[in-house]
Amino acid sequence: MQNTEPGRRQVAERRRDSLERLASERDMWVATAHPDHGPHQVPLWFLWDGRAVWMCTGATSATARNIRTEPRVRLSLPDTFDVVLLQGVAESFTQQEVPGKAADAFAGKFGWDPRTHDGPFVYLRVVPTTVSAWKGEPELRGRVVMRDGMWLG
Repeated sequence: MQNTEPGRRQVAERRRDSLERLASERDMWVATAHPDHGPHQVPLWFLWDGRAVWMCTGATSATARNIRTEPRVRLSLPDTFDVVLLQGVAESFTQQEVPGKAADAFAGKFGWDPRTHDGPFVYLRVVPTTVSAWKGEPELRGRVVMRDGMWLG
């Protein structure tokens, strides 16, 4: 099927572009919520392992506390024109519980290994259930590229 709208990517292209950005970018906005304290949003470094987003934060941070109460999160890459939004459920791993492969990859990407620093830190793992991607208004229609954990296109 040919793309008939100028500047409008098909779902397969949006998926490919989103995966490339997840593999190459460094920062991600993490939005959590607490029933008593409301929404909370912070930028964190992240690692995409091909299936899940891995992040690390202080064990006593608002993000970690919120996830213990309400694990549903929304993640977004920082570009407001080339938007990639992910939704999923966060799992928390202590420095002792985190899978070594994930922690080693995180340390390799950032040159910082939370396991070797005073903490405590927690690793957060989010397998996306929904991903939306669009560049500007022409791509708002059809922006969902993952639904129910399955990539489209």
